[in-house]
Amino acid sequence: MSKTIELTTPLTDEVLSGLKAGDAVLISGDVYTARDAAHRRMVEALDRGEALPVDLKGKVIFYAAPTPAPPGKVIGSIGPTTSYRMDPFTKRLLDLGLKGMIGKGKRAPEIMEALKAHRAVYFGAIGGIAALMSRCITKVEPIAYADLGPEAIVKLTLNKLPVVVIGDTRGGNLYESLP
Repeated sequence: MSKTIELTTPLTDEVLSGLKAGDAVLISGDVYTARDAAHRRMVEALDRGEALPVDLKGKVIFYAAPTPAPPGKVIGSIGPTTSYRMDPFTKRLLDLGLKGMIGKGKRAPEIMEALKAHRAVYFGAIGGIAALMSRCITKVEPIAYADLGPEAIVKLTLNKLPVVVIGDTRGGNLYESLP
């Protein structure tokens, strides 16, 4: 059994080059939530020549929509959403230096190739344990697109969020390598 790798954002090419599909990882540091609507809005802003609300260089996007925080908590439940819905927008964001994405499920072959080309990584998070995942979040800060409600861009500060490397910088794909 391999050991668990601990990473802290922002991510660098050097750190990511050491990961391979199947590695267990604990991510700490700041990541940003963004789902379909936020991705669409970011790409539309780029098409108009506008700056994004977040500099994506070295950053990680978590494909999730957190629920409101109950009393005494920083966040409600938060779990990954199906990643392929972000595929139409992903290459544009990788071009801007995005280094990691957290979600669930398979990605299109062209996205897996783009990970290799941009030396980025796709992490898989476990669906169905959203209440447990919220324990790994120590701070929540709204960033942009508040009118999108739970699909707004939010900065999360993580403490050892468990994920697995699905797609690595060398073209490894956990879904393709499983028996």
